[in-house]
Amino acid sequence: MFGYFAISWDEWVGADRLMKHTEENVLKQQALDKKQGVDKNSKSGRSAQTKPKASSEAKVDKEDTKTNVAKGKKRKTDSGIEKDSVSVKKLIKIQIPSTLKKQLVDDWEFITQQDKLVKLPRTPNVDGILTKYLEYRSKKDGTMTDSVGEILNGLRSYFDKALAVILLYKKERQQYNDAVADNVSPSTVYGAEHLLRLFVKLPELLAYVNIEEETLLRLQQKLLDFLKFLQKNQGTFFLSAYDDSSKIAEGRGKGKDN
Repeated sequence: MFGYFAISWDEWVGADRLMKHTEENVLKQQALDKKQGVDKNSKSGRSAQTKPKASSEAKVDKEDTKTNVAKGKKRKTDSGIEKDSVSVKKLIKIQIPSTLKKQLVDDWEFITQQDKLVKLPRTPNVDGILTKYLEYRSKKDGTMTDSVGEILNGLRSYFDKALAVILLYKKERQQYNDAVADNVSPSTVYGAEHLLRLFVKLPELLAYVNIEEETLLRLQQKLLDFLKFLQKNQGTFFLSAYDDSSKIAEGRGKGKDN
């Protein structure tokens, strides 16, 4: 169990409940964001295949098409998630800071529109960022709190399990296969760019975990504080530009030859 927050971070959600991370359905995710009070741009780097079918969503979709860099019209697909859909009201709301929302938009554009990739391995990696936050929080609080450490362990666990399932774009799949070998944790290879994507998906993932409302609110506050930490260190943790995927592929070829 998750100690102070009484959350089982090992209560993983099966792939059939997760929404696919595809370019064509980006705006569907943004539509739900508005419905649950989360800024639409926070999901520009994420996408979903299906969402609750409400007439209000259709209107939101039209607005998103005009205001976001994501292109193409939404289309309805069958994924089975609607059978297990959790009420929007139950979803934890994670308000992503404006500069990080822009980071998500840039991330989406670099990969899907400009055919670029994050060069791996990243420094600092996800493990390093979580460690830095723990040090920052401990110094600020004047003590090492078990709850913070447990939350960070939970985030690491979710990241390692979610990356290959819902956090990658199709164009990143081959790079993942090359970079993450057996017994290698994605959190030691990937960095802030992909960690931020996890925060867009967390409301969906945590919706399937049995959490009391009071506990959920405390967890939400802790996650928001972590996002502010990412924002404060945005210039250090995030790349300002990605590499051409062709160059990365060429580097892989040379590495194999050598």
